[in-house]
Amino acid sequence: MEGSVRCSANHVPLTPISFIERSAWVYGERTSIIYGSTMYTWRETHDRCWRLASALAQMGVSRGDVVAALAPNIPAMYELHFGVPMAGAILCTLNTRHDPNMISNLLSHSEAKFLFVDYQFLQIARGALRLLSQTKSKIPLLVLIVENGERTTFINDILEYESLLKTGHTDFEIRRPSDECDPISLNYTSGTTSRPKGVIYSHRGAFLNSLSTIIINEIGSMPVYLWTVPMFHCNGWCLTWGIAAQGGTNVCLRNVSASAIFDNISLHKVTHLGGAPTVLNMIVNASKQEQKPLPSRVGVMTGGAPPPPQVLFKMEELGFIVTHSYGLTETYGPGTVCMWKPEWDSLPPEERAKLKSRQGLNHLCMEELDIKDPVTMNSVPPDGKTMGEVMFRGNTVMNGYFKDLNATKEAIAGGWFRSGDLAVKHVDGYIQLKDRSKDIIISGGENISSIEVESVLFSHSKVLEAAVVGRPDDYWGETPCAFVKLKDNCDASADEIIRFCQDRLPRYMSPRTVVFGDLPKTSTGKTQKYLLKEKAKAMGSLTSRNASPLIANELPPLLTIYFDE
Repeated sequence: MEGSVRCSANHVPLTPISFIERSAWVYGERTSIIYGSTMYTWRETHDRCWRLASALAQMGVSRGDVVAALAPNIPAMYELHFGVPMAGAILCTLNTRHDPNMISNLLSHSEAKFLFVDYQFLQIARGALRLLSQTKSKIPLLVLIVENGERTTFINDILEYESLLKTGHTDFEIRRPSDECDPISLNYTSGTTSRPKGVIYSHRGAFLNSLSTIIINEIGSMPVYLWTVPMFHCNGWCLTWGIAAQGGTNVCLRNVSASAIFDNISLHKVTHLGGAPTVLNMIVNASKQEQKPLPSRVGVMTGGAPPPPQVLFKMEELGFIVTHSYGLTETYGPGTVCMWKPEWDSLPPEERAKLKSRQGLNHLCMEELDIKDPVTMNSVPPDGKTMGEVMFRGNTVMNGYFKDLNATKEAIAGGWFRSGDLAVKHVDGYIQLKDRSKDIIISGGENISSIEVESVLFSHSKVLEAAVVGRPDDYWGETPCAFVKLKDNCDASADEIIRFCQDRLPRYMSPRTVVFGDLPKTSTGKTQKYLLKEKAKAMGSLTSRNASPLIANELPPLLTIYFDE
């Protein structure tokens, strides 16, 4: 068109760096961070991130270098989300539950140049660096993050975080991405099914998903956000950057507990928080002494695992407004949202909770979401019954897996990101997860959704946590095996649990085995089912390969009762 200019001529790459720069101007004197008695304004936080970027550059960090961090939800961890990209580097946040061996492997794989470590994890970091020194990998420079009163317990020759900041300057020229598809962070998957893979996030994807998370959670200007989601997990579901976009207050929390959640909500008038269903479970099962009345309605984003309807129902009773999102590390965390419809408000509470437990629709910045046959790539009919694989396509899908081109090609074969999750699509277009493709239980040729069985188990008044896997069976192929953690001061038998399920499910879907004990978890609250599968496999078969159909079908349900020590 005559007189027009190409869009790219005036184009500036999208980057979350712009969020904190804007907040420093718009919300400069408003509180950005609260951590115990420590408080910063947005202007102070911006300057601290600026100095961090300058200091890193002076220490030799170049564009594209990886800077790793091993820390809980503390102010320094938040600052690293801006300071590192402002230096042109890539932030790699590490899972605080990893052991030295895994940390060593990830440092080697990521080729991290720096490792920022909170004092609580110093011994793990040292162990990792010792292991790394026995290889040909380069050793990252360690920077220690300490708190008041902790310094005397450490060796004097370790570089300190605050000391490093003092060497930086606010006249440093911030290294913006030359291309908005440049990497901003490297996130390793939680490893619930296999060895963690390095997922590359771009500045563009992080920018867009940050805006999506604040939109789907109805986070307005100047919220007060309580950090119960680990910042190392998908960069806090991109809300490390999203809260900055809205000039909000970040209430940092080193250790997450029910009492800490209620105390901080009451003290700081928290408006929003997030957490996996395990965090919600912690909240609804808090003791009367721990619970406190909410000063106002508190928005909660949940995801990471399908939330049991019973837990959602109890959260609503306590006064929380739950938004259910679903996604993976490869989709920057949240990729869908169960958008609430006003006409559902008049439904019974139990029905509302069931609707909210669905995974919903793609959010605004995720171009496409579909349930497809993974072989034919045809979409499944919206009948709520036909299962297919959840697939994504858009700007908020990862750039790829770091140093793993084959895995990247496999994950995006056919032009869609293949999640590995199985789901159905309802007539209204909302999707509902049924299982991981690796977790579906096939018994006598019938597909059993472990999520459906777990949902029933969670509705039992004595059950705190539950997970269901397939136990190998010589006759049926597999039978459902339930791992159950009971609530404190509660007692239940395997017979009670199994008969409870049989009253609510077809008999073939009901557990044949019950194991009582703690469930292994990742730091983000996901149950590590691969460990439970190993335990179920070690139990051996319930039935004989030569059993008749009648005998096999009538086996007593409590043939095996285990107590996991």
